[in-house]
Amino acid sequence: MAREFLLVDGYNIIFAWPKLKKISEDSLESARVRLADILCNYQGFRKNEVILVFDGYKSKGNPGSVIHYHNIDIVYTKEAQTADQFIELVSSQLARDYQIRVATSDGLEQMIILAQGAVRMSAQELRAEIKRAESEIRETYQKSAGSGARNSLIDNLPPEMAELLERMRLKEDD
Repeated sequence: MAREFLLVDGYNIIFAWPKLKKISEDSLESARVRLADILCNYQGFRKNEVILVFDGYKSKGNPGSVIHYHNIDIVYTKEAQTADQFIELVSSQLARDYQIRVATSDGLEQMIILAQGAVRMSAQELRAEIKRAESEIRETYQKSAGSGARNSLIDNLPPEMAELLERMRLKEDD
């Protein structure tokens, strides 16, 4: 399967998700960090490449930046470049070799990226997909926790090393 990239229009998602929109009313920075954390968890489970894009086009003299945040990349676009423009550019470059999905509810943006061969998903579709992933994570965890399976160091050692450690432990108990 081809490597998959998920490009996320950050502010579009923040203002489309009620909880993030509420957070942004007090602190836009907090909403950005919360969205980034949500996407980090999602990426860790799905193992795709996630690029979160925020507009920086209104910031005079802004050269743009890319920050590697945990397991995702966050892009702040340069002066005079919108997140939409950046996403369109990256989509057109990557769509030839990779599977590209773009999360935005911007109708015009969706049409443009579809024409370039990327798959679009609305903000609500992304939220639903993340909720499904979170549910799968919980289910997987509950199954492993409920099975009584342990994942301790001693269980993962070669038998001779485990025996040596057990002998050492027993000597301390004396």
